[in-house]
Amino acid sequence: MSNITAINKNQVAFTPIVLTIAGSDSGGGAGIQADIKAMSATGSYACSVITAITAQNTLGVSAIFPIPLEHVEKQLDAVFTDLNIVAVKVGMLADDDIIKIVAAKIKQYQPAFLVVDPVMVATSGDLLIQESAISTLKAELLPLADIITPNLPEGAALIGSEIPSSEADMINMITGLRQLGAKAVLLKGGHLEQDENSNDLLIFPAGVHHLTAKRINTRNTHGTGCTLSSAIASYLAQGNDLLRAVQLGKQYISQAIAHADELEIGKGHGPVNHFFSGHANVC
Repeated sequence: MSNITAINKNQVAFTPIVLTIAGSDSGGGAGIQADIKAMSATGSYACSVITAITAQNTLGVSAIFPIPLEHVEKQLDAVFTDLNIVAVKVGMLADDDIIKIVAAKIKQYQPAFLVVDPVMVATSGDLLIQESAISTLKAELLPLADIITPNLPEGAALIGSEIPSSEADMINMITGLRQLGAKAVLLKGGHLEQDENSNDLLIFPAGVHHLTAKRINTRNTHGTGCTLSSAIASYLAQGNDLLRAVQLGKQYISQAIAHADELEIGKGHGPVNHFFSGHANVC
């Protein structure tokens, strides 16, 4: 007889499952690949729905192929009807139709948490979304989100303002960002490179939290936005409230950036180091 003791299913620990809906980065540093790494490193189980395939490396994006809409829908139905998905992170959605189908499926399956990273421009400066799709994103998806995580150019594009050049400019964006309809907005100040610290604003309907981290001098920042939003979704799935999940996500991405130069990947903007330790949970 086998000495292996059968495990009662009721005794199995809860597995936090997080879905990433995003584009594939063939270079492995951003998109679906970064999302899965971040979710895994922070202690969750990652599943995925691929919305586009990019021909991409650390130097830039040379081609984007949107996945046929029918197959995006089939991927969504496949994972939602089988897996107990607690949190969803949405990244690159290249056109209006994909945004609409993702929003419809979020409404249909109603996951507990939705994190939207409004990916519009790659680290290299390449445009990743059709300009007409921005209005669809604002109308269909952002109002469903528990939190959206724009950087400064993305935040400016969403509310039709100039890109901030100071923290005072960031503060002036608060009202416009609240009007997008998400429950919270994390406005990331990493583009203010003249500042000693990287300062973010976590904007709630009735208050604002200032989050600060030491700025790290490295060119290896490819996939930072994907990684941070995925970590936040992961920590939400594990039962943290929104403020705590953002704080933990900020700590995680700071460490991943701090260890980025330990990797030698590509000739351009290299990726962050998702697995900077054997077990990357942040306490």
